[in-house]
Amino acid sequence: MKLTYEEAYEKLEEILMKLESKNTSLDESLSLYEEGIKLFKHCNKLLEDAEIKISKFNKMGMEEDFNVGEE
Repeated sequence: MKLTYEEAYEKLEEILMKLESKNTSLDESLSLYEEGIKLFKHCNKLLEDAEIKISKFNKMGMEEDFNVGEE
């Protein structure tokens, strides 16, 4: 999936609105639910990746700060 977090989240919100409406058939609801689960997993993966990057940056920053203090 090549969607940004914002794009995936927006589509997820659209799906939620459709599922909450009373005009959606059972088949369409199931299809929307499946798509929503995929988008949810995609969003979580993007957030996890971002968290890992931030953690790495923080560790690098702390190590650099620590090394500068020793000099």
